[in-house]
Amino acid sequence: MIHTAAKLCRGLGPACRSSFLSPSSSSCSPFRSISCYGSNLYPVAAQMVDYALSHARSQNTDESYAQGMLVLEQCLSSQSSEEGIGQNSRGVVLLAMATLSYERGNFGEAIEKLQKVQDLKRSSLAYRVAAMEALVGLNLQLGQDDTSSVLANDFFKVVEENYSQAGSVIMGRAKALKGLVELVHGNLVSAESIFGGLHKSDRCAGSVALSYGEFLHATLNFSLAKELYQKVIDGVSDNWKCDDMDTIAVCNMTSEEVLLAATLALGQLEAHMGNFVGAEEMLTKALTKAEEHFGNRHPKVGAVVTCIALMYGQKAMVEHSSSLIVQEGLYRRALEILKAPQLEYEGSKINLDGGDVMALARGGYAELLCLQQNRKGEGEKMKRWAEAAWNSRRLSLAEALDFLEPSGKVAVVEARISRAL
Repeated sequence: MIHTAAKLCRGLGPACRSSFLSPSSSSCSPFRSISCYGSNLYPVAAQMVDYALSHARSQNTDESYAQGMLVLEQCLSSQSSEEGIGQNSRGVVLLAMATLSYERGNFGEAIEKLQKVQDLKRSSLAYRVAAMEALVGLNLQLGQDDTSSVLANDFFKVVEENYSQAGSVIMGRAKALKGLVELVHGNLVSAESIFGGLHKSDRCAGSVALSYGEFLHATLNFSLAKELYQKVIDGVSDNWKCDDMDTIAVCNMTSEEVLLAATLALGQLEAHMGNFVGAEEMLTKALTKAEEHFGNRHPKVGAVVTCIALMYGQKAMVEHSSSLIVQEGLYRRALEILKAPQLEYEGSKINLDGGDVMALARGGYAELLCLQQNRKGEGEKMKRWAEAAWNSRRLSLAEALDFLEPSGKVAVVEARISRAL
């Protein structure tokens, strides 16, 4: 297994080679990788996980991800499944494999690896918690809301039964995830009861503050939502310590994902508050983060571009200005990245992965086209498609696009799960 990794490693620059060869206890980047928890793993396993993740992401190609996965598969085959440290090593390799699969859009493979982590009963609870949290997150992203609800309840039950080992931070994460599921279901009263008080802890995980901020944002409590978003952005690198088992996370719940989601949410919030200079600044930062981490053709980038287009539309309405060409260009780019299907449908509900964001993009684009007499027919057709694809249980698409007179709630695009809350 070492020979394969070493062979791949020779093709990289000195920085990547030293990352693979250095001890797992060395200092980590602000976005710590899973392998920073070296004291709980076999050192070679930690080094190979770190290398595989670094190599896959450094080139961000199908080939580099396949090579990274090959290293992880060889590493997994050599790990004992008997003793605790062996199960920890297997667990962290499986989590890394799930993350790489997720980042390339292979959700089924990611879920399979996460489920295998649950079978490692003698591994550290932290790895099983990370897997459970990611399973909920991926099912939410896939629109499997009922499954997400069951998994979130199971997650909470496991943490509650192992509270002496889990502690308050992991319990907070379990509650926050239940709250996010309730918010997706449109159960605002239940979500509020879950979120209450979670953000006040000094060791509040960034994911907890983010989810509660999104709840407040969606219900027009802008000032506290902004405070929480800023808390996440300012403190996210401090909240994920290399030696803190409480904060290990994978797939769409990693620190990179949380920071992207908080930055995007704050940009949307600034727009909802009418601060378009601040909105443009934050949304541009979100776009940069998304492109750097995922590449410029990833659906997460399409979600950010959709939010930028919506912001320009809102700005035009508030300031009585026109930016039709800019907005249309952004909507076209977003829909291309999101790989939106043809407009034809038979009048039934449209169920798509990422359908909420596509619906917002096409709904906003439709409103733009309906302003132009010679394109109104195209706009009406696009509007019907968007309404059929809209999946929110809390507000209609028309309410989500009504920026001038919000009906006591607004839509918030949640980058981690690519849904409109």
